Amino acid sequence: MPVIKLDAFTVQTLTCPPEKAKEVYRDTTILNFIVEVHRSGTKTYAYKYRDPSGTQRQFKIANVSQLTFAEAKKEAIRVQSRVVVGKSPQEERKVARTVPTVSQLSDRYLEYVRSYKKSADIDERYLRLHLLPRFGKQRINQLDRVEVMEWLAGKVKEGYAQATVNRWQVIFGHMLRMAKVWGIAGSEVNPLDGLKQKDPNNKVERFLTAAETQRLRRAVENSPNPMLAPIVALLLHTGCRKRELLDAKWEEFRLDQRLWRIPTSKTGKPRHVPLSEDAIAVIKALPRYKDCPYLLPNPKTLKPLASFYNSWDSARRAAGLPDVRVHDLRHSMASNAANAGQSLFVIGQILGHSQPRTTMRYAHLSNETLHKAANAASAVSGWNDSA
Repeated sequence: MPVIKLDAFTVQTLTCPPEKAKEVYRDTTILNFIVEVHRSGTKTYAYKYRDPSGTQRQFKIANVSQLTFAEAKKEAIRVQSRVVVGKSPQEERKVARTVPTVSQLSDRYLEYVRSYKKSADIDERYLRLHLLPRFGKQRINQLDRVEVMEWLAGKVKEGYAQATVNRWQVIFGHMLRMAKVWGIAGSEVNPLDGLKQKDPNNKVERFLTAAETQRLRRAVENSPNPMLAPIVALLLHTGCRKRELLDAKWEEFRLDQRLWRIPTSKTGKPRHVPLSEDAIAVIKALPRYKDCPYLLPNPKTLKPLASFYNSWDSARRAAGLPDVRVHDLRHSMASNAANAGQSLFVIGQILGHSQPRTTMRYAHLSNETLHKAANAASAVSGWNDSA
């Protein structure tokens, strides 16, 4: 192996002897920095070294046509520094090639969450529509914390709700944490670890008044979607979550016991929803489709509805209630129960809350109820009793 001082000019003049398939030239300045010259005329920068186990390795830097000599020399120095501290650049490169892209990781993540998470379809939609178009092609060890933060902040400026953007952040962070649990290459550093979510500032709840409820009822009953009126009525009468109702099956209802048993709730456990007489009347009026187990299926497919947003949006606007969300029907049911004098404990049981503090946000009492309570307290105080 000829040992010479390599430089840009010398590299260009190097040739392979005709009797050889290749010739290797070693640099006198950076030991183990070499140039391989092949009979075909191809020239390659590389670095020879022994790994921690003593095995001879060769790390290819690049073809001479791809890098300037200065760039190749700089890379050789970097590789040499890795060897000095006991690393094997060749093995590191091999591992780096196994690091998945965000898109590849998402496939395994979705398979995992579908095994236990009822809202896995939401994770899939957020990934497909938002996270993957932006980060899908990046390898997970290429993700930059500041870049992710700026993208999330930019989405809020584009008009997305902070609560929605926070959900994307949770899904992204969870996926990267699971990559580390699974021992996937490149998952050693999670750029979302320790990144606090911004306050969504969505604690102000919307409650329907009796007059608004009547306007909404007329609008949904006039909707061309025949399933909208019973869906809205049952959401308001039971306080259940939208997906709980859309996935409900006839077998879950015991009308004689005035009870609906939801097999798996948001908490992952079954829960029982008491049915009011109004709710039972709505259920009894529903059509039954042959061989269809669902309470409120899409009449065309006999499968659970994926969404009813368009008909809902038209109805709420027709009722003059464009700010009312579907989830506000749940809020309103809790508010109505509170105004009827029910305790927070009872309301929490109806809504299926595992934490009492969660119920506090629904415990909205009208001024009339407060005045009645104040008058009742005054009446028994004895202050105005005749002497």
